[in-house]
Amino acid sequence: MTALTGKTFFITGASRGIGLAIALRAARDGANIAIAAKTADPNPKLDGTIYTAAKAVEAAGGKALPIICDIRFEDQVDGAVAKTVATFGGIDGLINNASAIALSPLEKTDFKRVDLMLAINTRGTLLATKACLPHLKKAANPHVLMIAPPLDMKAQWFAGHVAYSIAKYGMSLAVLGLAAELKPDRVAVNALWPRTTIATAAIGNILGGANLMALSRKPEIMGDAAYLVLSQPSDRFTGRFLIDDTLLHEVGGVTDFTRYSVTPGKPLAPDFFVPVDMKPPPGVEIARAAGLPGHI
Repeated sequence: MTALTGKTFFITGASRGIGLAIALRAARDGANIAIAAKTADPNPKLDGTIYTAAKAVEAAGGKALPIICDIRFEDQVDGAVAKTVATFGGIDGLINNASAIALSPLEKTDFKRVDLMLAINTRGTLLATKACLPHLKKAANPHVLMIAPPLDMKAQWFAGHVAYSIAKYGMSLAVLGLAAELKPDRVAVNALWPRTTIATAAIGNILGGANLMALSRKPEIMGDAAYLVLSQPSDRFTGRFLIDDTLLHEVGGVTDFTRYSVTPGKPLAPDFFVPVDMKPPPGVEIARAAGLPGHI
């Protein structure tokens, strides 16, 4: 038996990208995955739906429950959580991965987009966490994992995209508060963030195109890092703001990260929000380029 065998994870935005990578890594242990996302029909600009993700999870060795769920709406979140519990008997972990992005100065940011980012990134995270909490408190080793950055309160992380940064840091603030709030209940709450850009649809279609994709890492690095977090004892491993490769190096013993690179041997594009004092593991080369768009 491996660490996540028989465990049930509710993952928002799990139809593609990092959410799917986390789902597939847990599935290799034989975990149950609730795929809570909006994409039910194929989109020529976006790979994957909740149904293709479910097939991939089952092929990897897990059990899948695809659920159409827009986390902006409380009734949909409550219904998705109830369906997950009815299907699998409980919830052992929640991964708040769903996110929205608009990298624009405030004067050029449509407030429909501001509302969307706040509703998905911050409010949706709180909503999904609240809905899952009664079930997490009954689990043997419960975890809430936010795909959210460290709280490095520097102007450079806000200027030029204030609305997005506020919405994204809302997830990080939730980690700070909920880790302490839920510690008596043994519910771990942590944040995980990539050191580099990750080769997702946001990078390929919106932010950087093929050039930035070539300087990125594959989503599997976040899947492996999340697996390590979810495998830790929840009563002791909580309230942490983790960077993917540092965690894999220090906890997982990984020394060679080349397999995660889209183009091995090329310097990697840095993500937003990574503090300068969070140095990469030995042998990891980060490109010295400012202003590269980050992970969503």
